[in-house]
Amino acid sequence: MSVKTSRAALAILMMIPGLAMAADLDGSTLSVLWGVPFAGILLSIAVMPLVAPFFWHHHFGKVAAAWSLAFLVPFAFTVGPGITGVALVHAMVAEYIPFMILLTALFTVAGGIYIRGNLHGAPVLNTAILAIGAVLASFMGTTGASMLMIRPLIRANDNRKHKVHVVVFFIFIVSNAGGSLTPLGDPPLFLGFLKGVDFFWTVKHIFPETLFLVGTLLALFFVLDWWFYHRREEIQPVDPTPDTKGIGFDGAKNFWLLGAVVGLVLISGIWKSPVEINLAGTPVGLPGLVRDIGLIIVTLISLKITPTQVHQDNQFSWGPMQEVAKLFAGIFLTIIPVIAMLKAGVNGPFGAVVAAVTHADGTPNPAMYFWASGLLSSFLDNAPTYLVFFNTAGGDPQTLMTALAPTLAAISAGSVFMGANTYIGNAPNLMVKAIAEDRDVKMPSFFGYMLWSCCILVPLFGVMTLIWFR
Repeated sequence: MSVKTSRAALAILMMIPGLAMAADLDGSTLSVLWGVPFAGILLSIAVMPLVAPFFWHHHFGKVAAAWSLAFLVPFAFTVGPGITGVALVHAMVAEYIPFMILLTALFTVAGGIYIRGNLHGAPVLNTAILAIGAVLASFMGTTGASMLMIRPLIRANDNRKHKVHVVVFFIFIVSNAGGSLTPLGDPPLFLGFLKGVDFFWTVKHIFPETLFLVGTLLALFFVLDWWFYHRREEIQPVDPTPDTKGIGFDGAKNFWLLGAVVGLVLISGIWKSPVEINLAGTPVGLPGLVRDIGLIIVTLISLKITPTQVHQDNQFSWGPMQEVAKLFAGIFLTIIPVIAMLKAGVNGPFGAVVAAVTHADGTPNPAMYFWASGLLSSFLDNAPTYLVFFNTAGGDPQTLMTALAPTLAAISAGSVFMGANTYIGNAPNLMVKAIAEDRDVKMPSFFGYMLWSCCILVPLFGVMTLIWFR
């Protein structure tokens, strides 16, 4: 290490005590214009892949970095480097890094399991695969379950004329609704877990909603698939995928690693320890530190023990994770002032938003929280959307889990369920679409897919509102 590098590192270390003593960020004093970089990066994610796909594919990291700097540089000059530094460290250490470590572990372990063999897609079998995927989604994440199940499902139906509906319902059920029961299932719930929501809280409070949505979607799918399956000339005379002697798993050792991921996250939520490290004002507890180190070890073990052929068969690459890592770094940084302004409540710049989801007497309106968090999750990203409304409702996990439990249930359900409304609502949606198109499934356009969701999902969400979120 050079003398210049050593001095720079020493200077950074000397800044940490000063950062830790910096004042908290007061959102009531901020201008709503500080939310422009956050809106900009989310609109870039939503629009640029559609209007400028080539540019976005090659430069999305630069776009995210540009929006991040558009916030950080003027913010440091305006409120001071101390407050900016504290907010930056908290966003990265307390939220972004644990979030990315979990996603990487689930992505790697799922990518190391290949389901071998050829099934024959029929209504009962297809419905069973979707049901299994829905259960897996809450334990290995919507990303992990989607990457594990979509390829064998497409192979099972590659001798059928109509299979678009199979992939569309797969996105509805496996890539979204199925991940609503645990923090492992979907990124918004894991962020809630990091904020202090109990591991089993969601399964206790939105299980009926999940059962209704998944069960109804499975029933609708079975009827639709049965109708297509029994149409004339639906089945091709020659199956593109040859039959094999049976069904099996390559890379099955990764199932043990999947269990380790579940165990590490569960233990970190149950284990309470007074030991913690204070990093520039952000406490890093021992349970969370052990969890993250364990997840990194699990990821490395999976890469070590998984045969190269399994990764090739799964078409495993780091491209999706690199995109998620770069984009979410920008999101977690630019959302800093937005969260601070929302925490200011009715006295802050976003007082109108708080008022819109609040009754006249000041109590939260669960129905409005359900639809507000859900609609934003449909077109932006459901993880930061969850954070926005979590903080709008006060941001105190103990209060939200008890006195405001209906509100937290509405935020959780809206963020997870309505991520299925568009291709850009949840990361696995676009990944599944890309895999299907690569295998010659002619998926609907952006607005064509929305026609499916508006006809099927939106009416179900209306029924759920009347039953659970009034």
